Amino acid sequence: MIHSTKTPWLIVAAFLFFVSAFAQKPAPKPKSSQKPVIFAVIEGGKRIEPIASIDRGKLVELNFGESVPDKAFANAYYKPKSAYPLIFGGAADGSVVIVKSNSGAECGGSSAETIPKPVKAKLNGLVMALATNAKFNSSTPAFRRKPTLEEKREIEKLVIAEFTKHGASAAAVKNLRYHNLTALDVEADDLPEFVGSYWIAPTASERRLLFFIAEQDANGKMLFATADHSVVGPDDVMSGDVKDLDTGVGHELLLDVLDFDNDGVREIFTIGQAFEGNNYYVYKRVDGKWSKVYETYDYRCAY
Repeated sequence: MIHSTKTPWLIVAAFLFFVSAFAQKPAPKPKSSQKPVIFAVIEGGKRIEPIASIDRGKLVELNFGESVPDKAFANAYYKPKSAYPLIFGGAADGSVVIVKSNSGAECGGSSAETIPKPVKAKLNGLVMALATNAKFNSSTPAFRRKPTLEEKREIEKLVIAEFTKHGASAAAVKNLRYHNLTALDVEADDLPEFVGSYWIAPTASERRLLFFIAEQDANGKMLFATADHSVVGPDDVMSGDVKDLDTGVGHELLLDVLDFDNDGVREIFTIGQAFEGNNYYVYKRVDGKWSKVYETYDYRCAY
């Protein structure tokens, strides 16, 4: 019997061909570990904290565990020299660059140290912003500005009426103070909406706080779209001294606006600075009315 030597060589050649072909195919790219996240840009742009992730047009809570921030999040989002678009007035305005994660550091919480590189925004303690890796329509017209003198006068009439409605005396409302009053364009219609944080000191041991969103109705009349009034005494302040509120702690303040669900209307993001962390809130216009659609708390450390 004659044995052929061709078949084994054909098998070897075919095997080598398939190995070579497989080796030439590029390896599949690993999937990104990042999900769309919105960050608060605070402390003059030198720190960011995550507010929420975006899942199918909805804001979703970020879970960092009970006591120790999730280092996997820091590894994914806080790599040094990573940059995120800075959002100011609802539009991209430069970037914030990651310096280092504060995960595991004393009072670091889930934050990161950053270097702000805005184009127009002038960030300081109470002028804050947003940052995000999410896709959004950056070409939509937007503005963020101080109100005109006439706008401010009209709004302060509403502020006085609101404080008075809740029992403040005529003497107390004569000395209005505010941390923030900003005109914004949430619908790119060149008509301003206003976000404000006012307060009065009726006595040495009492503060009255007022956060609001104001806008003009169809007839051009200024009105509050939503307002939150609160009375604060020594028992409501962790330190026992209501004067600690006078710098902005305990007040709800504007961060910025961002159309996170791409429906053509920017949502309003705010921060409530607390003694042990920060509260974050998001307002959305639903059926023509502003409603709080999301809130979360970012613990930093014990007072």
